Parts: sequence; structure tokens; C-alpha cells
Amino acid sequence: MRFDPVLAWGSMPALLDGALMTLLVTFTVMAVGGPLGLAVSFARMSRRRPLAWFGAAYVSVCRGAPSLILLYLIYNGLAQLDIVRDGPLWFLFQHAFFCVVIAFSLNHSGYIVEIMRGGMEAVPAGLLEAGASLGLSPRQVLWKIRIPIAIRYGLKAYQNEAMLFMKSTAAVSAVTLTDLTAAANEIFYMTYDPFTPIITAGAIYWVINNAMRIGFGLLERRLNRHLGLA
Repeated sequence: MRFDPVLAWGSMPALLDGALMTLLVTFTVMAVGGPLGLAVSFARMSRRRPLAWFGAAYVSVCRGAPSLILLYLIYNGLAQLDIVRDGPLWFLFQHAFFCVVIAFSLNHSGYIVEIMRGGMEAVPAGLLEAGASLGLSPRQVLWKIRIPIAIRYGLKAYQNEAMLFMKSTAAVSAVTLTDLTAAANEIFYMTYDPFTPIITAGAIYWVINNAMRIGFGLLERRLNRHLGLA
């Protein structure tokens, strides 16, 4: 068997459609999981024990469980319960895409909680005291000083998590969504060529991965332009 350029070119429309689904899932989950992870990070750092325990339990479950297991639990589990089918949220659970977004957002946000917690705890106390001495309220210190600095500190770790997560979206084919990997497999089943579609899909993943890396690099330079990195 060898790589077939003609088959690769002819397969490109189907593979690009799959890549579009991969990107749609990736950026939708990032948009949902980011704010969710930030909210839970506040609970994780709370001085109130019930909130702190909730945050710790959330991270333990959502980060500890494989994303595919969470997906199965939501798509094949919750979506089959009568209370869900007869409830107001059925319009979400009846669609595989929204089940994917819910499951992956839980998993993704579990990592974001720890990234944000580490970033916020790394902010020098002197900066927070300086903000308070200027008359900023605790809320203003949080949103104008602590969170922006924590985002800069945690950006590298989040970049790694986002890029790993993008590649893990191949699991969505388990619930009938046709992503890039699923599209490559369908071409393989039709042509019995195990090399060409997989190698072509790998090249597309490489392009997406490096585009994300460049995007995060530009964002990092933008956020750290005061250090002369821009």
C-alpha cells in the first residue's frame, strides 16, 4: 500500500467537512468551558468549606473521568431518563452535538479550574495590596488585577490543554457526529486504503494544531507587550 495523491485530493471535501465539525466542537467547548471553569475556580478557592469541597469534587470527577466516559454517561445515560425526556432540557439532550458540548465542557472546565487557581494564587500579594491602596474595591482588584494577571500566568498551560483537547475530539464519532477522524475512517471503509485518508487527516490536524499554536503565541505576545515581547 502507498499514499495515493489522487484519492487524497478527491477525499479533501469530506475531510474538510469533518475538520469543520472538529473546529466547531473545539471552539464551542472552549467558549462554554472557559467561563464555567472560572466560576468553579472561585468555589475551589473559597474560604467557605462547602464551596471549596464542591470545587474539589468537581475537579476530581470532571478532570479525572475520561471525556469519552462522560460523553457516554450523558448521551446514553441522562438522555434516556424519563425525567430528562419529559423535562425542559430535552431540546438539548436530543441532539448529539449538545451532548458532546456538555460532556466535553465538564471535562475541559475541570482542567481550567486548576489552571486558573494556580494562576490566581501566583499573583504577588504586593500587587493586590497596591490595588487596594489605590482605592479599588475587592471586586475591582479581582477583575482588574488578579484575573488578568492569572490569565497571563496560566496561558501556556491552557494552550497545552486546548491543543490536547482539540485532538481528543475524535471521540465524538462514538455518538454519530462525523469529525475529521470519522471522515477519514469512512473513506477507508469505502476504499480499503488505510494510509491515504489517515495520513491526509493527520496533515489537517497538524495544520489546525499549528494554527492554534500561532494564535496562542500572538495572544501571549499581546498580553505581555509590556515586557517588550510584542
